[in-house]
Amino acid sequence: MGRCALPPLPRYPTVDELGARAAALVARHPRDARLRRVATSRAGTPLWLLSVGHGSRQALVVAGPHANEPVGGATVLRLAERALADPRLTEGADATWNLLLCLDPDGSRRNEGWLSGPYTLGRYVRHFFRPGFLEQPEWLPDGAAGAALPETRALLGLQDELRPFLQCSLHGVDIGGGFVELTHDLPGLDRRLAHIAARLGIPRELGAYDALYWPGLGPAVYRIPPPRRAGLVAAMTEAAVESTWYHPFRHGTVTAVVEAPMWGVTAVADGSPPADRDAVLRAVSRTLRHDTGRLRHLLARIRPHLVTAPDAARLLAPVDDYLLVCPGLADAWDPDTGDSPTHPLPALSTAHLVALRISARRLALRTAGLLHQLVRAAGRDPDGVLPELDRMIDDWCAEYRDDCGARWIPVARQAEYQARVVLAAFELAGRYSCARSGSGPGQGEPVPLQRD
Repeated sequence: MGRCALPPLPRYPTVDELGARAAALVARHPRDARLRRVATSRAGTPLWLLSVGHGSRQALVVAGPHANEPVGGATVLRLAERALADPRLTEGADATWNLLLCLDPDGSRRNEGWLSGPYTLGRYVRHFFRPGFLEQPEWLPDGAAGAALPETRALLGLQDELRPFLQCSLHGVDIGGGFVELTHDLPGLDRRLAHIAARLGIPRELGAYDALYWPGLGPAVYRIPPPRRAGLVAAMTEAAVESTWYHPFRHGTVTAVVEAPMWGVTAVADGSPPADRDAVLRAVSRTLRHDTGRLRHLLARIRPHLVTAPDAARLLAPVDDYLLVCPGLADAWDPDTGDSPTHPLPALSTAHLVALRISARRLALRTAGLLHQLVRAAGRDPDGVLPELDRMIDDWCAEYRDDCGARWIPVARQAEYQARVVLAAFELAGRYSCARSGSGPGQGEPVPLQRD
């Protein structure tokens, strides 16, 4: 690392810290780094793009696409430091790194209550926020031409301006393991992912819930299918809905969605056949239906007291989304209702079943956390709901810890894992784009995968 490197943060950076640290990097490296404001969020927060290098081939890295997934901010700072310190990543590859510091700064600010720690599941859940589906800036529910959010339009504009050979979208799995989703195959990425994960002690998610119906490209690497219009339930189970992941496909861009876990679960890497698939699926579906019923009952008790609660609509939108999709997910996973000849479940390993169990409880836990915030925002709890929500959250977090073995992964290790995966995708996508164009990045040294 160069002499002017900033000391790494041992915790997640806030939105303001991201901007300040990026500006400090530019001040130390004015010839090789630039910072520009590419848009303004709905709440008036700047969207900053940090660019490193002067190469003709553009790489675009997007941090903070989901408000509750802050690891990408730490990762882009780490990538910027490495690109500034190692000319093989810029001049040697004829590349410019374009790092969008946070795509959803407004939503990310709502999660800052837990970012400084202590890092416990209960604290994370009670400060959890993620906007409703229609307010998530990576999605295009009305297509690119109908993009309504300024954050979405900013990202689409960057994609069309830069025409990157690689786009990396940085996501964080709250509980589970690491995996990658690709719009194009990058042969060899699965082996590099396995090496990186083993070196850093990160479990690979071999049966990711997000990619349940998607083809595999190797262990923990999945192919994003072409987008199609779909309802909300389908979008959360099997469809690649229209999104900014596929928008730059026309430019030959390879998009890699890089998922890094916060709390790791070893069993998500168990690719063995399950002992009794159907029994597990029935139990997961039954639990999800039961949890949904409890949460709906609590919401009915809370809703009359939210008339004057500040910003209740923003918190209710994701609650309503989760409670809408949960019954459909339970039916889709239940072998008695979802595993039909016309719509069969895919072959499922133990890892798949563990991931489904984690995901079902995650939806319920997120909903409980949002309801907890709604009661606090109302300033009163005349129906006595808060103690019940606290018990629910504590019990479900204990289940993750005691039954699933969820363990906290330090922030620095999360960011290092994600940065190394991005660097591996950068090298492989560079080869892919050169093969397509018939030209190379010059006679510089090979781009390094990582430096241990």
